[in-house]
Amino acid sequence: MNHGPGSTSPGTALERERTGLVAFVLAALRDLYGVPDWTPRRPPTDELVLTILSQHTSDLNAERAFDALVARFPDWDAVAGAPVEAVAAAIVGGGLAQQKAPRIQAALRQIHAERGDYRLDFLGAMDPREARDWLTRLDGVGPKTASVVLLFCFGLPLMPVDTHVHRVITRIGLIPPGTPADRAHDAALEVFPRDRMYEAHVNLITHGRRTCGARKPACWRCPVAPRCRYLDPAAP
Repeated sequence: MNHGPGSTSPGTALERERTGLVAFVLAALRDLYGVPDWTPRRPPTDELVLTILSQHTSDLNAERAFDALVARFPDWDAVAGAPVEAVAAAIVGGGLAQQKAPRIQAALRQIHAERGDYRLDFLGAMDPREARDWLTRLDGVGPKTASVVLLFCFGLPLMPVDTHVHRVITRIGLIPPGTPADRAHDAALEVFPRDRMYEAHVNLITHGRRTCGARKPACWRCPVAPRCRYLDPAAP
C-alpha cells in the first residue's frame, strides 16, 4: 500500500510506539530497582539441575534440595547412575521429588550420551535460540528452564518468562493479551533490547514480586502506571 510522500506506515508507527513504551518501562524500573550486575552464578550443569529443582517451588526450597543432592552424591555421574528412589530421597525437601528426580537423571543421561561428559560450556558459544533449542530437547527442560541457564550462566540474551514476568509484561501491554507463557518467551525477545535482557528480566521479576502483585497490584505507587494498559487500555 502506498501511503503517499512523507507518510508513515501503520507498522512503523506501531513499532515506534512500542519502542518508546519499552524504553519508558526499562527506565522506570531502573529508577526503582537499579541496574542488576550480571555475574555467572554457578557452572551451567549445576544451574540446570537447580532450575529443574526450582520448578513449582520457592528458590529457598530449591537451594536446599540442591545442597542436599550434592552432599549425597559425589558428582553428576553418580546422580545419573543412582536408583531414582535415592535421588528422590535426597531432594525431597524441594517438593515434587518423585517427578523431579527422573527429570534430572534423564537430562544428565542425555547430556552424557551426546557430549561424552556433563559439561554444558559449549552452549555459551552458540546462537541464543539454537542453544535454547538444544537444551529444550532434554527431558523435562522447557523454554523457561533453558533460558534461565543460558541467561544466568552465559549472559545470552534470552528472557525466562515466569509467572511474574508474564503477568507484568501482559498488563503493561508489551505483549498481546492472552499470549500463552510458552509463546511469551519468543514474544519477549522481540520486545526488549538484547543488551538489556538481563536487566529487564531481573527488574520485571522484582516488580512482579514487590509492586505488580497477582491479586492486589500497587498501581498507586507504580512508576509504570501512567503508560500501563492494565489501568488504561488506551494508554500511549
